[in-house]
Amino acid sequence: MQARSVSRIWTRAVPMMIVWGLLGTVSSAWGQTTSGACSDQILRGDYGFIIQGWVHPAAGVSVPLFGVAMTYFDGDGKLTQVDHVVAGGDPISPTQWTPATGTYHVNPDCTGTAQISVTSTGLVVNLRIVVVRHGEEVRFVVTPPFNGPKFTVTSIGTRRN
Repeated sequence: MQARSVSRIWTRAVPMMIVWGLLGTVSSAWGQTTSGACSDQILRGDYGFIIQGWVHPAAGVSVPLFGVAMTYFDGDGKLTQVDHVVAGGDPISPTQWTPATGTYHVNPDCTGTAQISVTSTGLVVNLRIVVVRHGEEVRFVVTPPFNGPKFTVTSIGTRRN
């Protein structure tokens, strides 16, 4: 009798655990806050980024690009950043760390936009963003319009705790 009760509980509990597990995964994938919505405030503090992709300085020419960045999000739509980027094996800036400033906006569905202006060159980088893991991680992709060479670049940033 006890084995039958345990079996009945188990057959009901396992599907429920699977459903709750999937719901938890969906919430994390969307990067929603516990209230179910994102805003600029979900990005607050320092995030370390890895940057990788390609720069296309001329038609038919692609140069590999890799870098790191430390970006500070103020929670109100403004950011500051320093980065060190290498293209084709050479640093793209004569300084060790290139400073930049910018703005960002996070939509309720945890997608958004950002724009970074490189202080020393005036280069403007337009980005589309997705916030995941309740603001612990943010993913960027560089997107047109370009005021310099074209880029095919992505980056992933993790909140520095």
